[in-house]
Amino acid sequence: MVPLAMLATFATTLPALAAPVRRGADHRLQAGVDALVARDDGPPGAIVLVQRGARLRVFRAGVAHLETDAPMQPWMHMRIASTSKAYSGGVALSLVDRDVMSLDDTVGHLLPWTNPDWHEVTLAQALHHTSGIPDFTGSEAFIDAVIASPDVAPAPRELLSYVAEDDLNFEPDTRYEYSNSDNIVVALMAKAATGMRYERLLRELVFDPVGLRRTSLPRGVEMPVPFMHGYQADGDQQEDVTDFLAGGWAWASGGIVATPLDQNRFVRAYVGHRLFDRYTQAEQFDFVQGGSEPTGPGHNTAGLAIFRYRTPCGAVFGHTGNTFGFTQFFAASRSGRRSVVVSVNRQITQDSQPAERFTALRTVFRRAVCSALA
Repeated sequence: MVPLAMLATFATTLPALAAPVRRGADHRLQAGVDALVARDDGPPGAIVLVQRGARLRVFRAGVAHLETDAPMQPWMHMRIASTSKAYSGGVALSLVDRDVMSLDDTVGHLLPWTNPDWHEVTLAQALHHTSGIPDFTGSEAFIDAVIASPDVAPAPRELLSYVAEDDLNFEPDTRYEYSNSDNIVVALMAKAATGMRYERLLRELVFDPVGLRRTSLPRGVEMPVPFMHGYQADGDQQEDVTDFLAGGWAWASGGIVATPLDQNRFVRAYVGHRLFDRYTQAEQFDFVQGGSEPTGPGHNTAGLAIFRYRTPCGAVFGHTGNTFGFTQFFAASRSGRRSVVVSVNRQITQDSQPAERFTALRTVFRRAVCSALA
């Protein structure tokens, strides 16, 4: 038997052992944020929230607005891009949990006005990005429409009209292919199943239960104050593109506006099964080969409106996103008690040049996860 005195001595050393690990992970994270923003081609600013249990830490560099030099703040609004897809998952899976919808519900049953070739696609396949439904954002007609009217978007249902005549890209469940159309379909299916507007479903099933007071789905270009300004490179200049594109052009696939603090609250609840029970989450956590866009840290696999990121420090679950002027990443541990949010006020993708800029961004993603799991 181990002597009690030895156990007491061992116990008193645990905080001393843990603290340097956390401090080292936090230091490396801050160095990564600094390095990203310090690049000649880096974003004007970046902010990272890391929460371990009840303790929330903020890491940041650069500015939220180049004209005023206002610092990045966790209560500032931003366009959260494709992390909005997780919110559509929150709505759909909450309805599944309540037996209002089923993962086997088909597009043909709930959206009979769509292309008959899509009718056998299920809710689960749309959430999984294994539906084969073509991505409306890749359509030339969509691009032309955006150029003609960037600040005024059509009705949500019309977003699918840009690929309405296109057959499936592949037989459902035979491939993974990230498609913005999938989450438009998910939101419209939820609306059809309940007879309620998607915006109301978001509020009643996600925003209110989690306490998201600074999260919204605007249709236009307006941004609640205070907000981070989003930038794109224009030669040697940084062009402010915050109000370039109306949120309605992305709607359920990428139109939500939120703060880093609200993003953090959401991902902790979403992964921590506060919106639906463990049985529904078990169905959600059916992972296939596939990655989010932009690619998240570590090895990516795709679940239902969620991605698993396996890193050298451990696995977390969440989503990434990017749009004009903004790049986002959030994730949480399986319990939801450890979480991370990364917000950058410039669009950075894996196709960005030079490639080293995206590598620097992924380094921040990975170090943020390591800090959260330290």
